Amino acid sequence: MKIVIQKFGGTSLQNAEIRDKAAEHISSAIKEGFTPVVVVSAMGRIGDPYATDTLLQTAASIFENISPREKDQIMSCGELISAVVMVQTLKQKNIAAVALNGMQAGIITDENYNQANIQKVIPDNILNAIKNSKVPIVTGFQGISEHGEITTFGRGGSDTTASILAAALKADHIEIYSDVEGLLTADPNQILDARHIPKASYIEAVEMANKGANVIHPKAVQIASQYKIPIKLFSTSNIKRSTDIFEMKNNRPVTGITSKTDIIYTRIFPNKQSIHKTGLNIFQTLALQNISVDFIDITPDLISFIIDEEMENKFIEILKENNYKFKTEKDFSKISVIGSGMTGMPGVMAKVVKALSSKDIMIYECTDSYTTISCLVKSLDENKAIMALHKEFELGNN
Repeated sequence: MKIVIQKFGGTSLQNAEIRDKAAEHISSAIKEGFTPVVVVSAMGRIGDPYATDTLLQTAASIFENISPREKDQIMSCGELISAVVMVQTLKQKNIAAVALNGMQAGIITDENYNQANIQKVIPDNILNAIKNSKVPIVTGFQGISEHGEITTFGRGGSDTTASILAAALKADHIEIYSDVEGLLTADPNQILDARHIPKASYIEAVEMANKGANVIHPKAVQIASQYKIPIKLFSTSNIKRSTDIFEMKNNRPVTGITSKTDIIYTRIFPNKQSIHKTGLNIFQTLALQNISVDFIDITPDLISFIIDEEMENKFIEILKENNYKFKTEKDFSKISVIGSGMTGMPGVMAKVVKALSSKDIMIYECTDSYTTISCLVKSLDENKAIMALHKEFELGNN
């Protein structure tokens, strides 16, 4: 039995026409000798009646503060609607199917509401469905705690569901369907000659996802990498072009350019006599509140780093409560140059600095790793920076 996990995002389910295309992909997998296990997201995007953000808005319109537990209750509804609708779509095409929510699929999590961590998978119901010649349609993004509480995994959690089921079921590969044709060298809305990437390594896909490419969730790639399960990224409406993600080494030093906006640049001015007490403790405090930081720079006079703007109110409240002397600035973007081929290759950082400085773009902070170089720039320079780097590393179609 060759199992394939097929995950369909919200835009792949938002109307009858596109759901029919999704059903065709499921049917094709069966004809090719695969046993499909399907994972679905909530239908559509904000504004569509059953999209997760729409459901949240419905509850918040009555009273804004929703407890984390009740938030998970309402956020889990969209995927279940999608699962039932897809079962009906497949039945119309004479394909037997059954809808399974996170609990029925055996996905056991902790009780960290809204950001739950998967503890284990007991796929008995999925295997029973397959044994009875039915396609399991599993709700993405959710599970159940050992105490019976519904939990969700955060943004992009349906990708994580796909990968964790692939690991539990020893799947042949994972197929992720969305409204884009896999990975591109840059955002096509910013770079007109952005080139399609037919193949990428796990680490390149993780870094691109982490740094702003919203095609697949990084945790999903990490899980697939751990179990050496290949991932294929498709557009639901056009499968002629795709991106295959697997263990490989790219010959090009740079594979793509990504950007992440809505970033706050923070500087903390600690008491020089007790820097570790008054300054460095901030990182432990923020970690306890699930606030992620990046671009950390520490000197005797200054501690600087960045956070996502969505955490601003909670972040500033923490700083004030702990009597930190600080300054924050908005309107920053993180531009990242990504490629497994840059490992051990000298001169990549020099080309990054050259490309940005040639366009008079100020670099506020810079970090690098084996596969990524990231620079912090003002948001007004974001497009100019991406264009300069895309051209410098000759990533375009032309």
